[in-house]
Amino acid sequence: MAERLLNEIGEDNTLLIVDDDEPFLRRLARAMEKRGFNPEMAETVAAGKAIATARPPAYAVVDLRLGDGNGLDVVDLLRNKRPDCKIVVLTGYGAIATAVAAVKIGATDYLSKPADANDVTNALLAIKDGLPPPPENPMSADRVRWEHIQRVYELCDRNVSETARRLSMHRRTLQRILAKRSPR
Repeated sequence: MAERLLNEIGEDNTLLIVDDDEPFLRRLARAMEKRGFNPEMAETVAAGKAIATARPPAYAVVDLRLGDGNGLDVVDLLRNKRPDCKIVVLTGYGAIATAVAAVKIGATDYLSKPADANDVTNALLAIKDGLPPPPENPMSADRVRWEHIQRVYELCDRNVSETARRLSMHRRTLQRILAKRSPR
């Protein structure tokens, strides 16, 4: 397998991590600090925006769904405050449509949880227009199917009947799939 090249962290090693899962947030911050970053943590959109405004970091890892709103608001603010910021959107509720939206407003990469510190580091330091190394734990076929269903559901404005019709699926089957958490 070809070795993929990564950039160095650089002199500005500031990293903003925004996630409402406090144990995960602390674990990731410790792991990123060991890798040479200077992490600052926020558990809400409001706290993330405050830090992004006061001290725009060189790097950011932002969870998509937070208790007080959407992490894409933080991404948008970061992109305006510091255009060179490398931003990775991280979420446990991944959907392709959301990934596209994140990249369109300025995210460098998009990772689904569970992503470890190595995946995050590889995404943050990937050479521009280069691909980061492949993930250690790629999505399962069940997860890819779930992602596709979520994408169509979002594109149909969360209308179950319309989504079921477009997927040629029984409405109740779709409701059962949507009620479950995403497969690993």
